[in-house]
Amino acid sequence: MNSERSGKIQTVLGLIEPSELGITLTHEHALIDLSCYFVMPEEATERWYVDKPLTMEILGGIHNRWANNKDLQLLIDEKDQTEEIYKYYLAGGNSFVDTTSIGIGRDPLALARMSRATGLNIIMGASHYVPVSYPDDMDERSEQQITDQIIGDITVGVKDTGIKSGIIGEVGNFWPTNETSRKILRASAHASVETGAAILIHPGFHPDALMHHLNDLIEAGADPSRVIMGHLDTFPNMDVIKQIADTGAYLEYDTFGSEDTVWGAVADQPIFIPTDVQRMQRIENLIEWGYESQIVIAQDVCFKSHLTSHGGKGYSHILESIVPRMRKRGFSNENIDNILIENPKRILTFK
Repeated sequence: MNSERSGKIQTVLGLIEPSELGITLTHEHALIDLSCYFVMPEEATERWYVDKPLTMEILGGIHNRWANNKDLQLLIDEKDQTEEIYKYYLAGGNSFVDTTSIGIGRDPLALARMSRATGLNIIMGASHYVPVSYPDDMDERSEQQITDQIIGDITVGVKDTGIKSGIIGEVGNFWPTNETSRKILRASAHASVETGAAILIHPGFHPDALMHHLNDLIEAGADPSRVIMGHLDTFPNMDVIKQIADTGAYLEYDTFGSEDTVWGAVADQPIFIPTDVQRMQRIENLIEWGYESQIVIAQDVCFKSHLTSHGGKGYSHILESIVPRMRKRGFSNENIDNILIENPKRILTFK
């Protein structure tokens, strides 16, 4: 649908020209509350982790207890988070997509303040995260009600803030999926058709999930070339990735900096965490196969252990560490500009 947004990119501070976007990471979280994943350990001796602050004392063993430590799951201090994302600006970053959708602490007013404080363009997400974060009445909500809410977030603003979403996502899924999740996917597709916004998917971590989610979107009317399929790092089978690529969907490698081998599963879904070298190798393969114009990247900073203040690589890892390594591996400046500038600009521009 043609509107004032057509041909523009919508940030938390308003519409901008695509040429103003610059270097862009398509999957980050400036603020997020992942306590929906919290699990109280059964064992008494494991419960001492629950309320411990994330300090050096427990940092080394925290990743296989990520669901049991409340502090790890919270990035909610606006001052600290503003300082963290500003490091990305100082490294040369211009923009990022904040994919904190409904259910995990989306905070439009704070994102607007952080954008003003740092000079970063922030594109805010819409729609719903994974099933464990759904509102209690999610099963009862109609597809049309969900569609109308997403459209309202994009065209009017979130609640009474006047601050508008610029992308639909991340739309969260588990595997096997359920009817409520599929209903949200269909509503997201309808909202995309109505508004011209792109959709960003958090898939269930199973090879069958990717095409299943994408087919649900397509059957509901979504244009696959307006879809970003996220978390593809965790899918080692490149034949599955090629299937997604052949539809025209965007391919997001969005957990750069996460190389920990102790991660086993999220909500009983096994996760296979590659190294940054493997991520770059897979992107090289995709470029060789002709999919360069569909690749976008990010770090998905979402746990306190990801922050530089807590020993992590932070929001500037790709610019400070990965881009130089890409150049040494033979990526051209054009390859890098396409991945960090041109491809995000294309997908984030409203139709």
